[in-house]
Amino acid sequence: MSFVKLLIKKPRNLKNDVLSGLTVALALIPEAVAFAFVAGVHPKVGLYAAFMMGLVTALVGGRPGMISGATGAVAVIFAPLVFHVRDTAISNGMSASVANSMALDYLFAAVILMGVIQIVFGLLRFGKFIRLVPHPVMLGFVNGLAIIIFKAQFGQFMVGGKLLAMTPLIVMGALIALTMGISIFLPKLTKAVPATLVGILVTSVIGHFINLQYPGMVRTVLDFVKDQNASLTTLKVGLPVFHLPNFPLEWESIQLILPYAFLAAAVGLIESLMTLTLVDELTDTRGKSNLESIGQGLGNFINGFFGGMGGCAMIGQSMINIRGGGRGRTSGISAAVLLLFFVLFLSPAIEMIPLAALVGVMFMVVIGTFEWSSLRLYKKIPASDLLVIILVSLVTVIADLAIAVFVGIIVSALVFAWEHGKNIHATKKVEGNKTRYDLSGPLFFASVTSFKEIFDFHGDTEDVYIDFQNSRVWDHSAIEALQNISERYNAVNKKLHLLNLGPDCKVLLANAQNIVELSIKEDGHWEHVADDALD
Repeated sequence: MSFVKLLIKKPRNLKNDVLSGLTVALALIPEAVAFAFVAGVHPKVGLYAAFMMGLVTALVGGRPGMISGATGAVAVIFAPLVFHVRDTAISNGMSASVANSMALDYLFAAVILMGVIQIVFGLLRFGKFIRLVPHPVMLGFVNGLAIIIFKAQFGQFMVGGKLLAMTPLIVMGALIALTMGISIFLPKLTKAVPATLVGILVTSVIGHFINLQYPGMVRTVLDFVKDQNASLTTLKVGLPVFHLPNFPLEWESIQLILPYAFLAAAVGLIESLMTLTLVDELTDTRGKSNLESIGQGLGNFINGFFGGMGGCAMIGQSMINIRGGGRGRTSGISAAVLLLFFVLFLSPAIEMIPLAALVGVMFMVVIGTFEWSSLRLYKKIPASDLLVIILVSLVTVIADLAIAVFVGIIVSALVFAWEHGKNIHATKKVEGNKTRYDLSGPLFFASVTSFKEIFDFHGDTEDVYIDFQNSRVWDHSAIEALQNISERYNAVNKKLHLLNLGPDCKVLLANAQNIVELSIKEDGHWEHVADDALD
């Protein structure tokens, strides 16, 4: 992360937190609107989610400086639920307004259940398992996210599915370059204010004067909203109000929302905890994964009662915040509060912000997010690790963040098992009528085949000793392998002696045949084998 650290090393103070939060608030608005349309709901549902998720997680979450809000990952999961309920209601003869209201109630109920699941996850202290994510998976996750953020910006160059005309396209490119130039070079002159915020303000002023002379030349946030829904003429909304979802507490209805809630909870936690790990590395601090899980769950739980679509941590906005110097909880709180303030009182000003300014900021996020050093790792790391980095990056772009992480962990685990499965070996000694095997290396599912090939069942003497002093029995596959060789020695009328086994094996080998001696190691350093027989 050396390249990124050079970009984002900033002191922690209140001024940086507030100014960085202001930048984040501006960047949150168009994304919240876009994700609301993805989920098939009114923009205010996305804006409320961005406000409540940002505020709650900043107040009680476990990672100061990380930004949460309405996200595409959660929106994509809940969209089929919204459309299904709405279409079913309409097909049953209900009006469009009633169908929309019913779909929202089901959505809010699912978001509440999602929050409960995440809170339970945190209370059970399962957040620690994020430590099991290998570093190559993390690199692939980061690179994949950077590519996704980069690709997502090209939608701003399109109107009605078509590329902008040449002149507006050139103007937009120039404004993007201006925003990026300010972000890169202003910190060399002064660090008194976030460079990205200055870039947005300068570009907005220039874009406004261009539009005065040539109306419609510079696309704005309001233009983007109208592209999504021509009937919307403003972003202005009222305060979120408490609403108890009109959701039937019947098993059939619960069955409908349960899969969506579980999937959204899982994806939200994976994205949030992976982002937490990234922010930890970039700031050289450590967040609390279990507390963050509870914070995410509480944010979603409140969302469901106040008209929000739910969400999770946002990698792009978190990077904007970190780059701008936001380190404390104040940055997330100010981002959420300012977002609500803008849409309540300053929506005309926000609607005038050029999309080019926000695209330029996100391009800077891409540069800061992508792990450029990973491009130089060819022939410097094992081929399997390089494969995992590439695989996770591709799956993140093609499929989903959660799927990519799962695939990366599984592949890494299989590679680990394969490599360590080759490490088991034994030194054989024959003394009179005794054959002794001094075993070395872990005995588990990946090494049992090699383990069985060590022994000479017909050539060994009458008494065979296997010493586990430098080995360990890890799983049930290993126990089955011991059972198997005991039976094979028994078939040729030879006695097997197992020396220096862990105490767990005494329980698990209770049914093994012809084991005449079990020497149990009593040094207190053996861990239990994961098997129901021990519970």
